[in-house]
Amino acid sequence: MAMVKTVWLAALAALSMVGTAKAEEPMETRLAEEGAQPARAALEQVEWLIGQWKGAGIGGAPALESWLPAAGRTMVGIFVQQGEDGEVRFTEHLHLIEEEGSLVLRLKHFNADLTGWEEKDDMVTFRLAEIEPCAAYFHGLTLRCADPEKPGEGLVAAVRMQSGGELVFHYEPIEPDRAG
Repeated sequence: MAMVKTVWLAALAALSMVGTAKAEEPMETRLAEEGAQPARAALEQVEWLIGQWKGAGIGGAPALESWLPAAGRTMVGIFVQQGEDGEVRFTEHLHLIEEEGSLVLRLKHFNADLTGWEEKDDMVTFRLAEIEPCAAYFHGLTLRCADPEKPGEGLVAAVRMQSGGELVFHYEPIEPDRAG
């Protein structure tokens, strides 16, 4: 499975060099000033994330993202990157946590066989830089409503890559199957 991780890391690196944001378009992600205090916020301010979302992921392959209602001081989410064949390529387990009067997003990556990318006790951490109605800007990661006037009708997620480029995902809600 190390080969799968290597292939996906190479794909991420290649995409990050190209980026999905055009030069004339503003970046979706924001970076906090060095030494800046995290923005003050609470989970109630990001309840618009709750639900199931689908869209095009890396390389245009299908992607899913789901967020559960808060349990205590934590909202739990999952991101699923599929391949062109629809099979799971990797997932991210996400925790959005109220911490010291702000929000922090922590995540771990897993291959389809649940082998982790990060070491056992390591994770990727994003500190909140700014909060707006229908938008949470973490240092290098953005979660926002596609249209702030219509929460729940679309979600944009963006991550800044080490190259300086971005991966931007546009999601629509997954409608519950009401057949029956």
